[in-house]
This record gives sequence, C-alpha cells and structure tokens, in this order.
Amino acid sequence: MTLHGLDDTQDTPAALRSPRPIAIFQAMSERRFNEAEVAAIFERATEAQTPGLRGSSSSTDGMTLAELQEIGRDVGIPAESIALAARSIGQVQPSASRTVLGLPLGVARTVNLGRKLSDDEWERLVVDLRETFNARGNVRSEGSLRQWTNGNLQALLEPTSTGHRVRLRTIKGDALGMIVGGIGMLGASATLLIAAAARGALGDKGMLMALTFMGLTGVGMFASSAIRLPSWAKTRRQQMEEIAARLAASTMTPASDDTGSSSRSERETT
Repeated sequence: MTLHGLDDTQDTPAALRSPRPIAIFQAMSERRFNEAEVAAIFERATEAQTPGLRGSSSSTDGMTLAELQEIGRDVGIPAESIALAARSIGQVQPSASRTVLGLPLGVARTVNLGRKLSDDEWERLVVDLRETFNARGNVRSEGSLRQWTNGNLQALLEPTSTGHRVRLRTIKGDALGMIVGGIGMLGASATLLIAAAARGALGDKGMLMALTFMGLTGVGMFASSAIRLPSWAKTRRQQMEEIAARLAASTMTPASDDTGSSSRSERETT
C-alpha cells in the first residue's frame, strides 16, 4: 500500500519547529505502540515498504517512539519522518464496521485533524476521494459542514472543539435485503416442508420441487452476499485507510489559511 504526503528528506519539517507539535512529540515519547501501529508508522514514514519491519516488536508491551526511531535509523528512515507518522496514528481512529450475522455490511473511518481544513485542502481531499473510489460524487456545503457523497459512500467534514474531523463511511445497500430475503425464503420453505410432512403430503412431487427451488434460491441469495461482502469490506477499508493516512500526513503542518473554509462557505450562502 503506497501512501503519499510524507516528507522523507533530511530537512526538519516546519511542523517540528512549532511549539505545539514539539509538545505533542514529547508527550508521545512515553507512549508504547502495538504491532499493528508499528507497521502503520513505518508504512507512513516511507513510501517504499521495507521488508522485516512488520512485527519488529516481539514484546507484548509494544514499542516507544524512541525505539521506533532507532529502528528507522538502522534502515535509513529519518527520525523526523517516524515522529510525524507516529503523530498521524493518533489522528486516525480504528476502522469501524457494521455487521449482521458476522458479515460486514458497512465500513467507517474517522480522522481527527486537530485544526481546520482549508478550502484548498478540502478540494484536494475531494480529488483524492474521486481518484481512490473512481467516482465523481456530489459535493455539498451546509454552513460549516461539507460532504462528498456517491450513493451510500460518504465523506463528511465536521467541526470539532479542536478544528475539523473527517468521517468516511459506506454501507453495502443491497446486501441486507439479499441476506434477509435469502433467510426468509429458506425459512419459509422449511416451514412449509414441515407442515406438508405433518399432513402426510410429501408425496406431492410438484410441491416438493417448488419448496426445494424456494429453499435453494434462499441459500443462493444468502451465499451470494456472504461471499462478496468480506472482499468488498476489505477493499473499502483499505481505501479508507489510505485516504486517512494521506490526509493525516498532509495536515500535520499548519494550514496556510485556516479561515478559508468558513469564508468560502459564507460566500456560497450569500
């Protein structure tokens, strides 16, 4: 998975020279990252996937930022890039899924930016959404709220006490109907078959064929969704993780115009 937006040069990024990020990194230095977070940090710290970095931590207690930076130095990744990537881990909340009977019907991901998203950054996010999901979608603004939607696929920009957050979410709209319909048809055929057996009517071949067809149709509807949903959810989850990582990385430095978003919204409503 290739993630963009991180600076791997040796120059110290502007974000590290500002007091607020320095305080964040100092507070983060004692945090211990688990194995999944370690892998994500190294993925975000360098565009090229480095073999052997996944599962580098064999300790159940995780690894500190200093330990991650030491590993990064061994493979040529600047400590600043590791610190920036570690900060982005805190911005992106774990993926959430809506399930039914253990099957994923929906996927969601939230990115807390910690500051306001400028007009230009929102427009670049819309471009990223269109390219990632291969869909034009529709953009709407309601006061300070913005959204990009394409059917059930949504990206919502919402204000928070610290700035903005972006919520990505989607649901497989036709899957629930297929699952419920399939179970219903299978249950109905089984019920009718039991009733026919109680009446001693199992000798009616026409009825048996109809009930068998109904049951098999129900099984087919359920199986079709059960087979497709995990792959669909995995793809959507990966796409959202990539967008969230790029967004978190691109918003680590202060926006050039944090007031742009509100000013443009005012112009659009006048």
